[in-house]
Amino acid sequence: MKARLIPLYFQSADDPEFRGQCEKLEELLREEADILEPRPLGSTLPEADAVIFPQVLGDAYRRVEEIRAIPVPIIIATSEFGMVNMWDWEIVNYLRGRGIQVFAPYTLDLTRSIVRAFALRKEMKETSFLLFQDNPGEGMQASIFKRFFWWEQECIERVRQKFGVQAVKKSFKALGEKAKSISDEKAREVWARWNWPIEGLSERAILSAIKIYLVLKEEVEDIPSVKGAGINCLNESFYSDTTPCLAWCMLFVEKELIWACEGDLMTLLTKFILYRTLRQPIMMSNVYPFLMGQAALKHERIANFPEVTEPENHLLIAHCGYFGLMPPSFASNWVVRPKVLAIVDENAHAVDARFPEGPVTLVKLDSTLEKIFLVEGILEGYAQYPGSDCRNGGIIRIPSGRRLMAHLPSHHMLILTGHHGAALENVAKVLGVTVEEL
Repeated sequence: MKARLIPLYFQSADDPEFRGQCEKLEELLREEADILEPRPLGSTLPEADAVIFPQVLGDAYRRVEEIRAIPVPIIIATSEFGMVNMWDWEIVNYLRGRGIQVFAPYTLDLTRSIVRAFALRKEMKETSFLLFQDNPGEGMQASIFKRFFWWEQECIERVRQKFGVQAVKKSFKALGEKAKSISDEKAREVWARWNWPIEGLSERAILSAIKIYLVLKEEVEDIPSVKGAGINCLNESFYSDTTPCLAWCMLFVEKELIWACEGDLMTLLTKFILYRTLRQPIMMSNVYPFLMGQAALKHERIANFPEVTEPENHLLIAHCGYFGLMPPSFASNWVVRPKVLAIVDENAHAVDARFPEGPVTLVKLDSTLEKIFLVEGILEGYAQYPGSDCRNGGIIRIPSGRRLMAHLPSHHMLILTGHHGAALENVAKVLGVTVEEL
């Protein structure tokens, strides 16, 4: 889905500068936007997601009330490079000083993320998330899982009210039984077309992984509005002889289906927003601040955190034994291995993958869906603890561990490669969410 943008002009649509910039924007934003016929400032506008000024003039100072009356958001992108021109900062400042919100992106990537956010805002009203669960919180490690907000009806209702996304629940038990009914021969045939790297898995484990992929694919295709999915795969792991890790990666490659481990609706929503707008490698994982000490170490069954300077400003990142689940295209290293956690079937698997070291951004919506927390950090390396629940965890340095601890919204966070604070601030404005940088 693309955003619908209307170019506005002050004097004439035939002005060579205006016409040339419209053509340039059509080229630069061809993947993100349908740019409609130009209209004069002050005219009645057709339905659109935003207006865009390819050219601004001094007339803006004298026609500020007409600009204020524009009924949709305003983007100023006057440079041939798809962003605001520095000569237009004074006009931008003037409009903002009079209470008019304008988007004035200073890179093409920022412009594209803003335009994608406008498209996403309407796309979410036609989007469903498919969640496979039966009695969430009542199964394995109930004392932990009963605490999570994402199981609550309030969470589902907030997501619907705020963004229009519908949560569709189906039975994980039925899904697992259906997967087991698929023949080994069919699963072998499908796996031969993929043949991704694996180490240490039995044929039975591979075939089980492919069978869950096949039934998930069928379920997703049965509801055209489904663009994200999740399974209560740890808490109710007894409903399947495998884990869905490989399946999620395969469905992302085929359909760009967004997933969240453990059926975490809050994480799924955050991830959907981030990937649809930023188009950057992303994954979810557990966050273990070094400041948590023994509480974190015990859960991962490790004796100590890695040796670092400023341990109070470091995080260990690990989920289901490894750094986190991602498709091969996001990873610098990627392989499927046998499961690590005792909570899942002996036949299950996990993905051992890494992001390249360097800048990363951690992000998560809070439970009100009115605020998004983000922290920019550096992925400094990886730590391995043989025999533990952290066989390959990431080490991230952040500006302030104490500030993170004071505001952290969940143990599940989304991690993106690169620093994206500026883009997220603009995306948040489009979606009616505030940003708090930690």
